[in-house]
Amino acid sequence: MKTLMASKLTFLCILLFLFSLSKGNDTIKHLQGCKRGSKVQGLHEVKLYLARFGYLNYQRTHDHVNPLQNNEFDEELEAAVKDYQSFYHLNATGTLDGPTISQMLMPRCGQPDKENSHNHETKLLHTVSHYQFFQNRPRWPQSKSHLTYAFASNYPNNYVPPVVSAFNKWASETRYFTFTRVNSVTSADLKISWERGDHGDGYPFPPGTPIVAHAFAPTDGRFHYNADQNWFIGARPNFNDVETVALHEIGHLLGLGHSQFERAIMWSYIPSGAVKGLDSDDIQGIQALYGLNK
Repeated sequence: MKTLMASKLTFLCILLFLFSLSKGNDTIKHLQGCKRGSKVQGLHEVKLYLARFGYLNYQRTHDHVNPLQNNEFDEELEAAVKDYQSFYHLNATGTLDGPTISQMLMPRCGQPDKENSHNHETKLLHTVSHYQFFQNRPRWPQSKSHLTYAFASNYPNNYVPPVVSAFNKWASETRYFTFTRVNSVTSADLKISWERGDHGDGYPFPPGTPIVAHAFAPTDGRFHYNADQNWFIGARPNFNDVETVALHEIGHLLGLGHSQFERAIMWSYIPSGAVKGLDSDDIQGIQALYGLNK
């Protein structure tokens, strides 16, 4: 019972952190230069961020106080910062330097990067230096290489074509999956919707969150855009390209986790104004997951 309550408290803290970003992206900028031994107001927000994306998992408590709630730069936080820096090819000093803070403030996908038992979303399994799979390698059965997709009634019609284009690109590059658009969201394998705030899947989009979208591993099929982000078709400063995000989230729908290769579409951060396509790392991941390279 105590473990369950602690897990719920951790999840609540993480949601509160995401909500705190609604105050603006300056919430952690003042922490630049903090390192082990520091005690600065706001360090708990970095802890919650790293826990949210799979880097920090406290195994001990301090006098029955959740360590995620304090502002102490302890040994566990230093290790988590180093792990985060290594994953994103930053200088792994364990110090919150400028590049690390800047990376954390970038728009990104809501799926975690690494396995974390305190995280309630699907866990990831590291397989090679670049692409990753979800834990237990969930995938679509061989009988489901043809998948149907549908748009919910709340999805804007003007943003349908770039998602259709994204599906076509995955089909063309994998030469394994094919996709057909259908009208019924209920019967479709993949369900795309336009959501904001608490939208009923347990992973809300609080105001100001850096999360632009999230999607679930096979065979769940749900793909949610964050309607409160700035969207555009193509490259435009301070806007997110609809198709680029679709390419990334479709990768999750097919079973890919986040890649450590920045050029890959499965790199978790999607800078605003950027347009990306599929990379060989993405295709190699699908080939490995579905045994297509044998």
